Amino acid sequence: MRQLGFALAAAAAAALYAGNPAVAQDKIKIGYVVAKSGPNAPGAGITTIPNYKLWVTDVNAAGGINVGGKKMQIEVVEYDDQSSTEEAVKGIERLATEDKVDLILPPWGTGTNLAVAPVIAKYGYPHLAVTAATDMAPEMVKRFPNSFWFLGTSSQGADALVEVLNKLKAKGLGTNIAMVSVADQFGIELSKAARPALDKAGFKLVYDKSYPVTTQDFAPIINEAKAANPDAFVAFSYPPDTFGLTGTAIALGFNPKVFYTAVGTAFMVYKDQFKDNVDGVMGVGGVNPDTPEMQAYFKHHKEVTGQDADRWASPVTYASLQILQQAIEKVGSLDKQKIADAIKAGEFDTVLGKVKMVNNIRQDVWWAGQWQGGEFYGLGPTSIAGAKEPLFPKPDWKK
Repeated sequence: MRQLGFALAAAAAAALYAGNPAVAQDKIKIGYVVAKSGPNAPGAGITTIPNYKLWVTDVNAAGGINVGGKKMQIEVVEYDDQSSTEEAVKGIERLATEDKVDLILPPWGTGTNLAVAPVIAKYGYPHLAVTAATDMAPEMVKRFPNSFWFLGTSSQGADALVEVLNKLKAKGLGTNIAMVSVADQFGIELSKAARPALDKAGFKLVYDKSYPVTTQDFAPIINEAKAANPDAFVAFSYPPDTFGLTGTAIALGFNPKVFYTAVGTAFMVYKDQFKDNVDGVMGVGGVNPDTPEMQAYFKHHKEVTGQDADRWASPVTYASLQILQQAIEKVGSLDKQKIADAIKAGEFDTVLGKVKMVNNIRQDVWWAGQWQGGEFYGLGPTSIAGAKEPLFPKPDWKK
């Protein structure tokens, strides 16, 4: 009878372990594959990786995430995708099948997030696509119901920029636009969305060119754009080309009334590099830096990581992790489907304020911002609280 009692107790313990794995394990194993080398590394190294490390540091310093009444610290497994979608997919497979992580955080970039979406869905993980903007988002949600798109759609981005440009007509902005775009998913989609939006608002594209992601010499592009004599220059660019286009425009004296570059413009290193020349430059993103939550986040980010957060996707990345943590704590387990369902239905307190996903897509996304007095403010959509009035025209470059 005594042996039977021990056997029953062991069976009960085994059943408890199997039925509630969150309680049985000691740590939450979280994995990610992100660009530490290659052309995507600058963006990932400023926006994604520091916020992953910041969040893990914050969670573990607080004793861990409360999972069904048990505080569990985070253990990280990370790989370099080398800015290759193939490597990113292989890394996700490895995290799911070999490392058997509890949760997977997303890579950096639109194209990479689109590439890994099927494999993340294959293994049932929630996909928090933070640094991805695509008009495919609604379709992706239908195909992969546990995917979440935090930067909205390309059309939202084009519409917000055109809204700001249209508003500036009353201040003397002409209608001629020179537009360039990186030949990556991000640039392709944004330029495609911008063309009809600009046309509808009465703008004329006097220059429209795409360039390879590996481009290093931007003098031909800037010279051609300058020759078109545009009133505004719009570049749907990634960080290396954002810096290259800006530096070349300064060197060649290309100074339209509006100068807009995309990803990287909101990086504080952009301001550090171009110094007094950033005032009046527009770009993708923006923040409302006047909220207590945002001020505290920027201060904390600098203290812990030793570097400045960017003024667009950095706080969005951290907010997505706050949402993930709150969803885990709400369901009280590491059940992937329950966590995804909680994210779909919940409203969450974040550094961005209250966030609620609408059909798995975040709606209030800054898409047009501008450097003014040393800070990168959100300009549009103008419906978002804290939207700043544009500085126009952009001051002349200082040599």
